[in-house]
Amino acid sequence: MMSWDVAISRAVQNNLPRVYKNLENFPYVLDLARQLREAKMEVIRNMEKYVEMTVESVKRIGGIPHVVNTVDEARDVVGKIVGTGKTVIFGKSMVAYEMGLRDFLKERNNEVWETDLGEFLIQLANEPPSHIIAPAVHMSKERAEHLVRDKLGDLRKGATHEEIVNKVREFLREKFLKADIGITGANAVAADTGSIILVENEGNIRFTTVSPPIHIAVAGFEKIVPTLYHAMIEALVQAAYAGLYPPTYINLTSGPSSTGDIEMKRVSPAHGPKEFHLILLDNGRLDASKNPDLMEALLCIRCGRCHLHCPVYRVMGGRWGIPPFTGPMGAMWSYVTHKDPKPATLCTHSGGCKEVCPMKINIPRVLEKIKHVYFKRS
Repeated sequence: MMSWDVAISRAVQNNLPRVYKNLENFPYVLDLARQLREAKMEVIRNMEKYVEMTVESVKRIGGIPHVVNTVDEARDVVGKIVGTGKTVIFGKSMVAYEMGLRDFLKERNNEVWETDLGEFLIQLANEPPSHIIAPAVHMSKERAEHLVRDKLGDLRKGATHEEIVNKVREFLREKFLKADIGITGANAVAADTGSIILVENEGNIRFTTVSPPIHIAVAGFEKIVPTLYHAMIEALVQAAYAGLYPPTYINLTSGPSSTGDIEMKRVSPAHGPKEFHLILLDNGRLDASKNPDLMEALLCIRCGRCHLHCPVYRVMGGRWGIPPFTGPMGAMWSYVTHKDPKPATLCTHSGGCKEVCPMKINIPRVLEKIKHVYFKRS
């Protein structure tokens, strides 16, 4: 099998020029990023207020909000909603991984499948994600081919990228149709409407949010933005800086499905889910919002751009940080969510992460402060 060096080299060659081209072709994205930073700072400075506002908005649109402090509480809430013996499909979610949710639900006798291609591949391989946007970036095409053939069968040797994708599509299509529960993350949560925004390219998230009768979205407090306008901005900025612009799909969910086609009276449900649950997770985020040395970490929109510009990540990959929090942003978030300062000590302060961050997070400075905590303890 080919090494990490080959896989990451291909990823860098494919991704970095595309991001620069996006910013050149769509210069308004830079202005949107500035607006988004201001909006997110407003929430970070007043996090408890915006959590309460979001809860009331979700109730108003017919959803069921759950505010939880720890991953144990979050798993318990999801476990009660899902039960046992169900088929559960996941859209890609870092918070679900942070919660250990997939394994938790499998242990409760549920059939659980990741539907994002990268997450599906690492589920088949039983490996942790190595990147926040492309979780299987450490896998070469050749290794992905071997893995899919070994687990799913009937794939010719030397299969193309397209043939590998089609094989996975065939396998997952049945899972979408029989699923009892769909679980996703949220790229952004609008405090004023209770809506969640999800940006994607594969179409799996649309199936996951609409096909099953119950949709559960899990998100950290930091995903809250003041308005639906800002939530849409976050989707556009994240997509542009991730290198996939325009995104193929932007999904907006505001409560369970509904219709107003009889006498213009809005009733629920219609064809989509009859229940919508939003689980808002703290797990260190509120403390970070009150810490001047850490609060900037909460600005991260998970575009993954810092990873590919970082010399440490190019060498270490997913071994740097506590998955799913890898790379420069992961070194910050390993401390926010796990109180582990060790990943920060590996930062060489090249500064590339700071230069390319759409939210202008001074990542080296945040990591320097976390390093200080580590060496003070030692």
